[in-house]
Amino acid sequence: MPKMPEACETMIEVREGVDALDRELVALLAKRFGYMRAAARIKPSRDAVRDEARKASVIAAAVAEAEAHGIPANVVADIWERLVEGSIAYEFGEWDRIRD
Repeated sequence: MPKMPEACETMIEVREGVDALDRELVALLAKRFGYMRAAARIKPSRDAVRDEARKASVIAAAVAEAEAHGIPANVVADIWERLVEGSIAYEFGEWDRIRD
């Protein structure tokens, strides 16, 4: 198990921590995209896939979490913009695939 950031004393330890965390993040993203597949299955129409109000709410929540954790909110906003747009594109593809 990698050391916590504050316990790291070498770049090897830092990199081990970052690499382990990246694997966890990808696993969490896989789960998130699973929810996008579920949304594609549940939503009754293709028009329901894009929901701008929900998108804004998700990004705002991520920004608030970033601020609460003392990390750069503008960076998190950019990441979540890309994440949400990518999720919408994925959901469109899944919606079309399920109904073909």
